Amino acid sequence: MNRSLLVCWLSTVLLAVARAVGAAPPLPALGVDPSRITVSGISSGGYMAVQFHVVHSRVVRGVGVLAAGPFYCAQGSAWMARYNCMQPGGWTPLPPVAVLIAATEVMAGGGQVDPVEGLRSARVWLFSGTRDDTVRPAVVEALRDYYRHWVADSQIAFVHDVPAGHAMVTTDAGNSCAVTAAPYINDCDFDAAGALLKHLYGPLSASSATPGGELLHFDQRPFVPAGPYAISMDDEGLVYIPLACRAGGCRVHVAFHGCLQGRSQIGEQFAREGGYNRWADTNRLIVLYPQAIARWGWGPWPWPTSFVYNPNGCWDWWGYTGATYATRYGPQVRAVDAMLERLAARP
Repeated sequence: MNRSLLVCWLSTVLLAVARAVGAAPPLPALGVDPSRITVSGISSGGYMAVQFHVVHSRVVRGVGVLAAGPFYCAQGSAWMARYNCMQPGGWTPLPPVAVLIAATEVMAGGGQVDPVEGLRSARVWLFSGTRDDTVRPAVVEALRDYYRHWVADSQIAFVHDVPAGHAMVTTDAGNSCAVTAAPYINDCDFDAAGALLKHLYGPLSASSATPGGELLHFDQRPFVPAGPYAISMDDEGLVYIPLACRAGGCRVHVAFHGCLQGRSQIGEQFAREGGYNRWADTNRLIVLYPQAIARWGWGPWPWPTSFVYNPNGCWDWWGYTGATYATRYGPQVRAVDAMLERLAARP
């Protein structure tokens, strides 16, 4: 064997062994109620939450979105994602909501997403900070108008009077409220996680002062046949499990981080400081925190390889994983599907 090929092969084997030895534990089977799923997210995570909701509206009961716009806004274009769907202007207008509604109905007719009738019973919570220049208020207003096509106004809450920058908004963690900077968690004396969970689920028990459950790392690799890196996902995800949920029967909420907010960039901050866990503790709610990762260029090695340009670790809402990204066949959607199936399995 050629010496350089032998070195490459040995390096690959050693890397695989090292990763296997250092792997996080598996995601536990916890017997969650698969019919009581809700989702939320900030920025790219907000777009991902909307995608996941539209794809699975028969089982996803509600969605919370901070600083993101309507389903299929980017239409497979990174340019449209960056300009039309974040900072629209005269030369880069938002796509007409009617066009995105029509696209949704075409996808539903073809079985790429669930029938749109499932959206009618959804509860929707939206947020746009008045100091957010990254995703302008008009984008979130378009998302409201998109949902209004199917969802009654009484089921939609829209918060747009908090002087927040582009960030996950909390009562007591992170930067000052108007800032837009890492880790994109802001102290605005406003509990976005609590507000959205109460809107999605109805009245909740008071939150705990200090979360007493477990924040676990788990191995995301079993949920992506080609390997997480191939679709710009991390090898590890996070899940918060209240002690009462170890016996099964809890609900599950999926919280999608934003760009530059994954575990590989800010550690556990989004999962620990975003505000979800203290509500989960007292309301029999498991919070799943799937993790994307920054990636650019060709990889992983050896063959097969894929080309991904995602330098900020965003969720795919413009098509970097392929043309099916916004459908039930999208690789990231399918990975999160598989995680939820695992959580729903009996312990």
